[in-house]
Amino acid sequence: MPSGYFSNPLTFLIDTIFSIYMGIVALRIIMQWAQWDYHNQLVQLIIKATQIPVKFLRKFIPAIGRWDTATIVLLFALALLKIILIFSINMGFITNIFVLARLVLADVFSLFITLFSASIIIQVILSWIASNQYNPITPLISRMNAPLLQPVRRWLPDMGGLDLSPLVVLLGLQVLSMLVLPLLAGYR
Repeated sequence: MPSGYFSNPLTFLIDTIFSIYMGIVALRIIMQWAQWDYHNQLVQLIIKATQIPVKFLRKFIPAIGRWDTATIVLLFALALLKIILIFSINMGFITNIFVLARLVLADVFSLFITLFSASIIIQVILSWIASNQYNPITPLISRMNAPLLQPVRRWLPDMGGLDLSPLVVLLGLQVLSMLVLPLLAGYR
């Protein structure tokens, strides 16, 4: 059997499981930033899914201002563990702490770009198919994306009811990702 026979599926599983949970933790950070309604079903799911590790970390890590530092530390710790596990399976251990730190930053940065891009696409789709119906996700996504979309909406000229701000923001997020990720990950 080739050496990647078991390592490829194991790497895939580790990456997928960690990425899903890191997405939930990142949504908990965004939830506080965007001031989501705590009575919403999705918010309650996020809180319940992350409460045990966050509550444990809060014993040692106090909040700084309105930022829940324990949640931020949890997100970076998960990214660190994910990268260490994946590298140890495929290439051995990373001995350079600076390379490891850059990979962790790149992973977290990429996660937030992905979350905001996906939320903008979901908001556009929901505006097309369920504009007259109440959906519990719609107000959350609107609050999450408003700081990105509102400045672009003010800048763009009136297009007769057609809102191109999601397209402009998505393009901007992708360009930002193309500029920043290679620097963080160490690619040229």
